[in-house]
Amino acid sequence: MSDNPQISAVLAYVEARERELGEQAGQLRSRIEDLTAHLGEPDAESENLRITRKTLLAIPRPDPVEGTPRPDVPDHPAYQQILTALADAGRPMRARDLCEALDLPILPKNTEGIRSKLKRLVTRGILAEPEPEPEPGLFTQPRT
Repeated sequence: MSDNPQISAVLAYVEARERELGEQAGQLRSRIEDLTAHLGEPDAESENLRITRKTLLAIPRPDPVEGTPRPDVPDHPAYQQILTALADAGRPMRARDLCEALDLPILPKNTEGIRSKLKRLVTRGILAEPEPEPEPGLFTQPRT
């Protein structure tokens, strides 16, 4: 060290500051290591998703099954809801029963709307309406 008290004070400050900066650098390096480890997790998951997408796109489409073609269901979501409700019930249903199953108010406009959709599904061969002898107005999925 120097004999000069001013230089000794400056040198002591420089040494203290060097230690302080060394500690800060060590803390920052530790944080960088933690962040790098955490960054690896989303990178790994992203890579897994990329591989999954690639695998799914590589799966060939199955050949269509020979036999009767499946009729096209109309695009409106109400038709899917009707078919789901019928499948869930597992029994023939009336338009009124379907209104209840679909949480629609039992009003003539709703019942007639459902009935017309049911009739449309019958004409497309998606649903069946048994003969009117035992009970008219029942709709069911056809036996396959």
